[in-house]
Amino acid sequence: MSSKNATPGIWQQGQLVEVTITDLSDSGDGVGRLGSQVVFVPDTVTGDRALVRLLQVKPNYAKGKLHQLLEPSPHRIRPHCIVADKCGGCQWQHVAWDYQKLAKQNLVVQALERIGGFSSATVAPILTAVDSLAYRNKATYPLKRSATGEIQAGYYQQGSHQVINLNQCPVQDSRLNPLLAQIKQDIQQMGWSVYNEQRHQGKLRHLSLRIGRRTGEILLTLITTDCNLQNLTVQAQKWLKNYPQLVGVCINHNPHRTNVIFGDHTQCVVGKPYLKEEFAGLQFQLRPETFFQINTEAAETLFNVIVTQLALTGNEFLVDAYCGIGTFTLPLAQRVRQVVAIERQAASVEQAQQNTLLNGIANVKFQTGTVEKLLPQLSVTPDLLLLDPPRKGCTSAVLKTILEISPARIIYLSCKPATLARDLKLLCQPGNYQLTYVQPADFFPQTAHVECAAFLVR
Repeated sequence: MSSKNATPGIWQQGQLVEVTITDLSDSGDGVGRLGSQVVFVPDTVTGDRALVRLLQVKPNYAKGKLHQLLEPSPHRIRPHCIVADKCGGCQWQHVAWDYQKLAKQNLVVQALERIGGFSSATVAPILTAVDSLAYRNKATYPLKRSATGEIQAGYYQQGSHQVINLNQCPVQDSRLNPLLAQIKQDIQQMGWSVYNEQRHQGKLRHLSLRIGRRTGEILLTLITTDCNLQNLTVQAQKWLKNYPQLVGVCINHNPHRTNVIFGDHTQCVVGKPYLKEEFAGLQFQLRPETFFQINTEAAETLFNVIVTQLALTGNEFLVDAYCGIGTFTLPLAQRVRQVVAIERQAASVEQAQQNTLLNGIANVKFQTGTVEKLLPQLSVTPDLLLLDPPRKGCTSAVLKTILEISPARIIYLSCKPATLARDLKLLCQPGNYQLTYVQPADFFPQTAHVECAAFLVR
């Protein structure tokens, strides 16, 4: 069915419609309108005029696929990656970086206005690192054996579990590219079986590469259903010899039928079970499964803004909820009197404590458990509360406790503007907190993701 000038309200699945893209959504899709109905179209950008095939039609919106670009937007560029139209790793390779930054800024402002009700929030210009490419300090690739028996590694095609085979990736640190191509060949030669998720058979599931951006140290990890890989130690020693920057080869055991990448147990085969990294003037040990911001330089830039905004005197009592391995905890601890850091994952707390000792920091007390349980147990009201929850934001129980303990200032870090705006709306009800400043940061160029730091005062 084809109809370039479709009548609003009678769209049908499979129909071709002509759409002008007027915005970008927080999922990365282009947004167009026909009457009162909205069309979401991947691989488009504001200003594109396109012929779109409708794939899913609902009463008030539709999802479509780019069929033909009739008139390209001035914000459209040629992707840096040859498989950008297939790979699900990046959504915005076709969008000029300057416009990516503007779009992310607008996503933050729109979320604060529409969801939070903040009509005049002070939102600073978005922070960026120097480069929009080669910024990722970690890449974890699903493995697959092709129909002809070749080992493939790459990212999943958008909306599927079809692996798009890669030999290099323009957004990962370029020092990892030589390893990606060669290690696939080595796995092929070793004859190790590759996991098939439909049949739940085979061993190798993922290849994970992590690099210290400041140190250059690299950690290689194989995620497998069975750690008994024939001659693994011999091959791992060869990798260590062939790649001088490689400091350790690890294996992670994940035997479960799950989309979760890492299992609970990781062991070092040769070398060290961690790499060293520098952040905000401190040393950190990062293990294969450690959560650490994917864009080291952008994260440090945001940290510097946080320090500037807080204007710390050195007498503050800080509580860091969701502290992870102490990425922000430890450099802030150097600037305050005392820190209590809360983290649910015991392994992260153990690493945070090791990093604390490594840097000679003695004013941090780590507590293992949920924020819901431990925050109400504080015996002293903090001067500062740092929040860095998962994408889903804070639970209602946590928000309730915050209002009860009433810290003087709050710094809320978020990777999802919608949940940030939702939580800020509750915290900033009349008589509670005031939102003074919001700092967006582009941690993930070539994608729609945006990080934010929001500053609140009582």
